[in-house]
Amino acid sequence: MSGAMTERHTLGEDEAAPLAGLAARVRELIEAAVLTDVGRDEARAVADEIAALTERLRAVRRDAPPFLVTGAHRIDRQAGNPVSGPLNPVAPPVDLDATADGIVRGEFTLNDVYEGPPSYVHGGVSAMVLDQALGMAAAQTGVGGMTATLELRYRRPTPLGMPLTVEAKASRVEGRKIYASGTITGPDGRVTVEATAMFVTPQNFLVQER
Repeated sequence: MSGAMTERHTLGEDEAAPLAGLAARVRELIEAAVLTDVGRDEARAVADEIAALTERLRAVRRDAPPFLVTGAHRIDRQAGNPVSGPLNPVAPPVDLDATADGIVRGEFTLNDVYEGPPSYVHGGVSAMVLDQALGMAAAQTGVGGMTATLELRYRRPTPLGMPLTVEAKASRVEGRKIYASGTITGPDGRVTVEATAMFVTPQNFLVQER
């Protein structure tokens, strides 16, 4: 069973690379399944092949998604994160980096798998991406925590299939509360979604990169 108290296996870069490759192929499969126009018989045949491959992967499984570690043996990130996890086929993934002044930034493109209104990104997916970036920004203060509130304003539709940028930064810390704000911008530089959030650090919470 997966859970916060489950002991996590850690992976080095060499161990993670083939699993990240597997996730990338599954990511391509998901998009192909969404867009395919094959007939019923072919769809059934492919589904049977996928079922067989699924059983091969289930033959040896972990109790919870692993962590990735850096060369310094520090836990770096959750490999199964649904936004940035390289081992999670559901993740786009969004590669987020933090600057020295605490700004978290990432560039990404979302395909039809993440569609909400026709040709635009689902609003819940935008929220998920911003929550991740805001949480990482909160962690840059050294007292990161868990999402307590998340408020979004959808300024204009976020386009699919085009380069997007997410950016976030913590604004202040008040005890165990961390406040942060962020945006998603389109290729024209205009903001499509803006967000503010408050994170709360639980007692005895060990800050780790989200």
